[in-house]
Amino acid sequence: MAVQRLAAWEEVDEFLTSTPTPQQIIAFRLSDASQQRLSMLLEKNRRGEISLAETEELDQMLAIDTFMGHLKARAFKKLRK
Repeated sequence: MAVQRLAAWEEVDEFLTSTPTPQQIIAFRLSDASQQRLSMLLEKNRRGEISLAETEELDQMLAIDTFMGHLKARAFKKLRK
């Protein structure tokens, strides 16, 4: 089953194509709507009530979190130089 592109990825794409500074990368957060969706998916997962489609969406949200975490680490490193 193909995973649809999440709105959260669109947020990340738009942000990164704006040529952010290291400080802006460090400060980046997904929209409130995306953060609320992630919280809901995590709660459904904890309760064991998550569907296959929601599991795939959660996996994508966690991939975004990991990706942005790596970028933020690199931005911190760049600022320390």
